[in-house]
Amino acid sequence: MTGGRGFGVAAGLDPAVAAPLARRCEALGYDSLWSNDHPGADGLETVAVFGEAAPQVELGVTIALDRHSPDDLRRKIDALGLERERLTLGIGSGHDRHPVSTMRHALPVLRERLPGVRLVLAAMGPRMCALGGAEYDGVFVNWMTPGFAAGAREHVERGAREAGRPSPPVFGYVRAAVGADAAERLSKEEGLYRGLHRGYRNHFARLKEPVGTVGIAVTDRDEAQRLLAAYDALDVIVVRALASATVEAMTALAEAAAQ
Repeated sequence: MTGGRGFGVAAGLDPAVAAPLARRCEALGYDSLWSNDHPGADGLETVAVFGEAAPQVELGVTIALDRHSPDDLRRKIDALGLERERLTLGIGSGHDRHPVSTMRHALPVLRERLPGVRLVLAAMGPRMCALGGAEYDGVFVNWMTPGFAAGAREHVERGAREAGRPSPPVFGYVRAAVGADAAERLSKEEGLYRGLHRGYRNHFARLKEPVGTVGIAVTDRDEAQRLLAAYDALDVIVVRALASATVEAMTALAEAAAQ
């Protein structure tokens, strides 16, 4: 996936929307299709729909270990018939109060249970980014400005250097909304995450950015491309769609953000 662009949605997207969206994203040249995972919907189920509709793209899910054990993930992947060599999991600790220790000890178990799956560490802070650089197949950052994404990459590279290994790829969600209500959509999404748990509260405190500015809210494709280009510290930009859950709205955003 290095050097590519992905498109991401919230888990639970109606298959009647997800399937045509996946086909259009494949035609637009997206390298990967992603879903998050949340208590109300299963991200693996969403990417299974993507994978069937668009057989040439890679698949990814950002998921937390406080909701899914390694054995649980293995069972779901097998039950859905997901090809492991095609799948990347961006795995975080969720609400865990000791994320670095938790994710360091989780990695051997994850590798044993999920052979063939690319395991990237969902990280925001310096220590987690360094851990991902030292031990995981990559790092997945979230809610970053271009400058903070560059800083996160430096921590990833430091971790890899200290471990004596090549630096793995850095992935990242960039929330994106296009249209007259774009600013409102970004502010609403960001406001929700700012208070979600202690990790996010600390992260946004470090950013010191006003609500509604961590991502892109634009009116047209040219502006979207200009702002996405600023995230050049990321090997893979995953455009996280903030749009109505319709084929028309999702496709319009995918077209505006396509590489």
